[in-house]
Amino acid sequence: MPARNNTAALPAAAGGGGLRLRWPLRRLFVKGTGDAQSESGLKRAHFREWRLPFWLLAPQLFILLLFFFIPSIRALIQAFQLTDPFGATIQWVGFQNFERLFRSGVYWSSAQVTLIFTIVQNVLTLSLALLLAFASNHILRGRGAYRTVLLLPYAIAPAIAGIMLAFLFNPRVGPVAHMLQGLGLDWDPNRNSWHALALIVMAASWKHICYNYIFLVAALLSVPQSILESAYLDGAGPIQRFLRISLPMITPTLFFLIVINFVYGLFETFAIVDAMTRGGPAGATSILVYKVYLDGFVTLDLGSSAAQSVVLMALALLLTFAQFRFVERRVNYSV
Repeated sequence: MPARNNTAALPAAAGGGGLRLRWPLRRLFVKGTGDAQSESGLKRAHFREWRLPFWLLAPQLFILLLFFFIPSIRALIQAFQLTDPFGATIQWVGFQNFERLFRSGVYWSSAQVTLIFTIVQNVLTLSLALLLAFASNHILRGRGAYRTVLLLPYAIAPAIAGIMLAFLFNPRVGPVAHMLQGLGLDWDPNRNSWHALALIVMAASWKHICYNYIFLVAALLSVPQSILESAYLDGAGPIQRFLRISLPMITPTLFFLIVINFVYGLFETFAIVDAMTRGGPAGATSILVYKVYLDGFVTLDLGSSAAQSVVLMALALLLTFAQFRFVERRVNYSV
């Protein structure tokens, strides 16, 4: 005997014969399921008037307008102007800020450091996250606790993460630095530029591994178990199943993370650099996003800082386009 309180059966019965609904329920379910039947199960949201969706989107649109569109337009205008440090006089100079920028050896050195930092951070973050995601899928006991520990760094602010690692690797009081010095490595990021660069790479990677890990775990869980079990019956080991089956099937997720990691390295590592090295020693870790801050808020060269922000945005768009143009060819979206 069918249950009367089974609400899951009400929409199906309301459209056809059989169970008759009372007027309020019939009005609710029949009106919402008419379009779904005609569109083969696809659900659509309809608004009776345009004001409701507008007010739902208004808070997010206001935040984007206030913190993205207005500053972006302002920076684009200011990149073609020369402003004195006190903002009293403004002079239109055209492309002179860009010409002066591209003739600067300091800027090209910063661009080179940024490229090395972004590539190494991307490779290190993605490799370690992939290794941890593979390992967590083969743990039989304590899998939930293992994943929780791996996700904890995501809750730490970038500045706090930078301060923590700066203390651990401090050449005078840092325990990890003392271990490295005990192994014979003359570790000193305050004087050695490569040590300082390696330090901010480690901090940025450690902070972002958990983000990559979340997506990679979800991607590995979506791999059909029937294919993995068939490979297991054929004698394939865990590493072979991962390299030959799982890895090719999660290439869309890998491609997405590569793009996100490049954006993270270019724009979201300012707090780490500021907390750990402040661009030193001698500008060895002054990546582009930190140089925008130095020129704009420290030396008050507003025109050059605005031009650098425009170039940085263009570089991010160019790298993203190149990845979609060349890397996406190797991505397989079919299962």
